[in-house]
Amino acid sequence: MPVYKEKNGTWRVNYRYTDWTGELKQSTRRGFATRREAVAWEHEQSVKKRASLDMTFGSFTELYISDMKCRLKENTWESKEHIIRTKILPYFKDRRIGEIKPKDVVSWQNMIMKKTSRGKPYSKTYLKTIHNQLSAIFNHAVRYYGLSKNPAKLAGNMGKEQSREMLIWTQEEYRRFADVMMEKPVSFYAFEMLYWCGIREGELLALTPSDFDFEKKTVTINKSYQRLNGKDVITDPKTPKSNRTITMPDFLNDEIRDYLRQLYGIGPVDRMFPVTKYYLHHEMDRGSKAAGVKRIRIHDLRHSHISLLIELGYSAVAIADRVGHESIDITYRYAHMFPSTQQDMAQKLGRFREEGKEREQYVG
Repeated sequence: MPVYKEKNGTWRVNYRYTDWTGELKQSTRRGFATRREAVAWEHEQSVKKRASLDMTFGSFTELYISDMKCRLKENTWESKEHIIRTKILPYFKDRRIGEIKPKDVVSWQNMIMKKTSRGKPYSKTYLKTIHNQLSAIFNHAVRYYGLSKNPAKLAGNMGKEQSREMLIWTQEEYRRFADVMMEKPVSFYAFEMLYWCGIREGELLALTPSDFDFEKKTVTINKSYQRLNGKDVITDPKTPKSNRTITMPDFLNDEIRDYLRQLYGIGPVDRMFPVTKYYLHHEMDRGSKAAGVKRIRIHDLRHSHISLLIELGYSAVAIADRVGHESIDITYRYAHMFPSTQQDMAQKLGRFREEGKEREQYVG
């Protein structure tokens, strides 16, 4: 890669490389203030091309981004990229990735744990998320580029997962809330779908008329809505299991059909609820206060729906199929809501034993 001095006193590098198809190509990088900077950049590109662990962490992160970005949903990548750019690269960018030790990670953790957001320390959950992203980059280097060990794994995590308190509304609480929502049809019908179908917020906001079959009384969930960089973005649902068809109760089927009749000129693939998540959260605040019920999160309506199904006696497998979860997740997260069967088990075992004795006496 030849290095040349420009007429304006800066330096440029002519960089030749072979792309993934095997074709030889050339690129030029200009604007280096000194020859030293140009040569250093030239060397780094050469190291990067060989995927050598002599490259800087910043250069390896570019490889990681190139390898991973296309595999993730846009909203997922946006949050990961923010953490990489603001929490990880400022500390590790210029370090050689093969020379970063567990003690370096510990020093970084100590620095991160001292930082604040709006005057408050980062939550333990967020600290864990930051560390997991650093560890993911090193894991990528171990798995695909020959790094012997993951120093972030050896250093151990910081923070821990904090499960938020799960709040639910009883049917009576929801009824009181729904009564004050009726003055705004878009709000009322949105919350009806959330409470009686247990769908996620993004799934609700992506719904279109074509997702409903009012003869079969079903709604098909196959997409999710996000607002990213000022644009409406429709993505795949959260997980493959989230693709599902939900049967609605008769009253809800009639309500949604009536709601669609009120939407003049709506097309089959137009959003039925053309509002934002912020709007729903604002309405949740307003309705909770007006109805005199405790304020819960939008996602807690999903918990409320699952709680209602458990109360009605449905199994974890049946509930998981309706809400787009794995049954093991339902069993684990909502185990405290399922009625205990220990007493019933003990009584049946006792009766079984007594019946066995009676049969033996009869035969004898």
